[in-house]
Amino acid sequence: MVKKYTDAELTERVQSDGWSLVTGNKDQDNTVTGTLEEMAKVTHERHNSGKPPGRIKELETTIELDMIQIELLWRQLGLPV
Repeated sequence: MVKKYTDAELTERVQSDGWSLVTGNKDQDNTVTGTLEEMAKVTHERHNSGKPPGRIKELETTIELDMIQIELLWRQLGLPV
């Protein structure tokens, strides 16, 4: 499910990294990344030049578990180790 931020939450995240521009052009998508402010400026430039602004997407954080953490989860779930 896509998280929808309130206007206040977006304002708080303006300087946060982890955002990308999605244009619908596979060659360009995910090549423009940076802060929310940078993405807003890029979409504004695109809009002013007559191009569709595109969508701004927050990059998802990848969480990796090491083997010890995985084994702890197995134990917690009652699975044999």
